[in-house]
Amino acid sequence: MSDQSKKSNQINIELSEEVAQGVYSNLAIITHSSSEFVLDFIRIMPGLPKAKVKSRVVLTPEHAKRLLMALQDNLSKYEAAYGPIKNVERSGGPILPMSFGGPTAEA
Repeated sequence: MSDQSKKSNQINIELSEEVAQGVYSNLAIITHSSSEFVLDFIRIMPGLPKAKVKSRVVLTPEHAKRLLMALQDNLSKYEAAYGPIKNVERSGGPILPMSFGGPTAEA
């Protein structure tokens, strides 16, 4: 491929300071229709009965599949470098991170 072809395939991506800080999420809810996938990223705080969606990403089915493949690739690389990630599931499905692994509060 020529240098000109390589340059025409490059995308200049800008990352603002605000977006670069990121948003912390400890729960993701994924829904879909025939034309899109919706990923809601939520932060659950211990002891609070309510949680807010902190970020929502809407993807086409094709892009959702590309994201899945990219996540699988990155998880494989992560586990090769740092060891297996503990699978947090039970027979009825995933466990919500409600206890945060710390002691239970008492009043």
